[in-house]
Amino acid sequence: MTPAPNRSPDHLTLALPKGRILEEAVELLSRAGLPLTLPEKSRALRHEFPGVTVLELRNQDVPVYVDLGVADAGIVGKDVLVESGRTVYEPVDLHFAACRLSLIREVGATSPIARVATKYPRSARAYLSAQGIPAEVVKLSGNIELAALTGLADAVVDLVQTGSTLKANNLEELDVLYRSSARLVINRAALKLRRDRLRPLITRLRELVTPEGAEAGGAAVR
Repeated sequence: MTPAPNRSPDHLTLALPKGRILEEAVELLSRAGLPLTLPEKSRALRHEFPGVTVLELRNQDVPVYVDLGVADAGIVGKDVLVESGRTVYEPVDLHFAACRLSLIREVGATSPIARVATKYPRSARAYLSAQGIPAEVVKLSGNIELAALTGLADAVVDLVQTGSTLKANNLEELDVLYRSSARLVINRAALKLRRDRLRPLITRLRELVTPEGAEAGGAAVR
């Protein structure tokens, strides 16, 4: 979808997620040359800066706003991006907010996996299908580990950072589905219409997070 026509080609609209990624995203984008300084304790959801508009969104909404062209670019975790199923250009791994999406069970569990609970049903189903495990996938919203502890599910698929929560609840990782971190995502039409703003931003972010430009290839996420 083409970005909104009422914005000039040199104006960017960015979709940034509330929560743990926002502060680091703003700091990194500021280092990349964008004039961003979000006010503390503000309830505003839209912030205007010279040549840049920032939209504060829920994590899950960032890929939607970028894919549909309301935002030209955004920053979001790979886990959210994969789960969204949206097709956007993903040119830079920003290497922060790192975690992994894992298959988790109680320590020593040996029964067949017939039901899996998760916040990430798309990723879970793809993994189980690839592994030849015909398990039911149940979507939950919070405290995913509890599903394995109460018998609601034989295993769970959830994000892991340090693993301390798993150890505290007698759980263990059986496998890692994929590793996640914050990614820069861009609307494909905006990459052409606002190339004079977006291409330098991509280049500068690559320099900041990978000096050798290791992420130069980029990828489409489906």
